[in-house]
This record gives sequence, structure tokens and C-alpha cells, in this order.
Amino acid sequence: MLILLPPSETKRPGGDGPPLRLDALALPALRPERAAVVEALVELSSDEDAAARVLRLSARQRGEIAVNAALLESPTMPAVDRYTGVLFDALGAHTLDAASRRWLGEHVLIHSAPFGPVGADDLIPAYRLAAGTALPGVPPLRRLWAAPVTAALSAASPRFVLDLRSEAYVALGPVPAGIDTAYVRVVTEGDGGAARALNHFNKHAKGDLVRALTTERPRLTSTDGFLDWAARAGRTARRGRPGEIDLVV
Repeated sequence: MLILLPPSETKRPGGDGPPLRLDALALPALRPERAAVVEALVELSSDEDAAARVLRLSARQRGEIAVNAALLESPTMPAVDRYTGVLFDALGAHTLDAASRRWLGEHVLIHSAPFGPVGADDLIPAYRLAAGTALPGVPPLRRLWAAPVTAALSAASPRFVLDLRSEAYVALGPVPAGIDTAYVRVVTEGDGGAARALNHFNKHAKGDLVRALTTERPRLTSTDGFLDWAARAGRTARRGRPGEIDLVV
């Protein structure tokens, strides 16, 4: 089983890990794309006005430019600890026991804009880059990442993928055809049982779901297996549109 998570715009600063090593990240075949994006982001940061414009930063956010400029020298920390916000707060990786934390590292990839999908325990620096940013010097991120990420996921050969990414990050690396994949939509039931998508609670529900999986550590190899586990765990999950699961909260 492989779980794909989106990143968060908000990140914990600092860290006590060594500087970024691209060759130490999960899915090592993505090293050329990672190097190209990192180089472009560092180069952009040499011009503060251009960086603020491209990254769409307010005056209060201009400190993020220095963070990007130091991308290759900054201290690192595990990706799952780097990201903050609703999903990662609900996941609460720092409160997991050793066995759960180990399972998280073995089964979860977090899809970042500069590094592509990275392992939950991969060491990354703080950065500022969103999926829709058009960086000078490299192709649009969707064009740069999509095919290489899909190929890297194919080479990893997971039997089952639980895809909790936002649609913007799915576009940066669709799961290959032929792999049993469940894209999760968080919904609530309205009048007459109609499903309505949620926003804020979407992130919390996904983080809570992953926390439950890390603590129970089921061996899931298919969408049907996931649905059976969810029912036993007291969660309401059902097939939605083709290839999708509705998680009802």
C-alpha cells in the first residue's frame, strides 16, 4: 500500500538535519527534475522583486525569498515534520510511537512542488513554491513533473495506492494506469443523501484517516480491502465516481 499526501503551504522553520541531498530522497529517478527545479528556484531568489512577483508574495512574505535562496545550505528535517497546517496537525506524526512512525515512513509519500513525491521521513529544507507557479528557466511544473513522476510510481510497483492529494498535485504526477488506485474525496451527506464536498474538514479528515492507518497498520492491497477496513474501523467510505472513494464525515 502506498499513500500519497499533498504538501502544505505552511512549514515549520529550521531543523537539525544536514543540507539537502537530492540523491537521498525517495524515487531517486526523479533527481534530474529535482535538480532543475531547485536550481531555478535558487536562481530566481537572487532577484527579490522578480521572486516576489513570480511567487506572488506580499510585502510581509518577502522573507520567504531568503528561505529559497538558502535551499541548498539550510538545515533539514523529515518532510512529515516540516509541513504544518490542518492535515498534518490531525496526523500528528510527532506523537506517533516508533512502530507507527516506521510504518508512516514505509508507506507515505508527500508530493512537493520542488522535489516531487518525497518519503515521509525524507530530509527536506523549508521552501516556498506552489504547484501552479511558473518558474523561469524550466517548463511549467505540470509538464516537467507529470510523466517522470508517473514513471517513477510505476517502477515502485505498489499494489494499491490511496491518493489523498489535491487535484493540483495529482496533475503533477498521475498514478499509472493498471495500479489499483482510490482517489479520496471528503464529503458530507446533504438532503436526500446527496454528497457535498467539504473544504476545511477535507484536510482534517484526511490527516485523521492517515493517523488511523498508521496506528492500526492494516495490510491493504486493494480498494475493496480499504473499504472493508474502513467499515471495521467505524468510518463511512464508499465507492464514488470511477476510481474514487467518498469518505463521509
